[in-house]
Amino acid sequence: MRKAFAALAALLLLVVVAEFYFAASGAADPDGSSYRPHHVLGYVIFLLPLVMAAVGALGRLPGRLIGLAALVAGLTAVQVVIAKLARALGDTAGPLVFGLHAVNGLAMVAVVGLLARQAWVLTKAA
Repeated sequence: MRKAFAALAALLLLVVVAEFYFAASGAADPDGSSYRPHHVLGYVIFLLPLVMAAVGALGRLPGRLIGLAALVAGLTAVQVVIAKLARALGDTAGPLVFGLHAVNGLAMVAVVGLLARQAWVLTKAA
């Protein structure tokens, strides 16, 4: 289970990096249709850590790893709230609030990087 968890963590890291790529490529599109892959990967980034938490619990992995996986799902939910709130605020305060979407995304990268690193170390210790 440790190797499966570490493989899922590596996959999650790859998906989060791809999410940044699709966000940047979508920003260059004037009609916004290129954001679709960004939206789809958002669902994957929400579901994959939940699967990881279940795998971690079944494998009796340390609680900090399970908690970090759950934290990624929580930060993904915050991403949706930030986007909806920014859209609701319109053109006045919306762009300022939407900037938090990128800041929260960077926090997600940090948590996923930590999660992947700790999962990898755990497989080496076994």
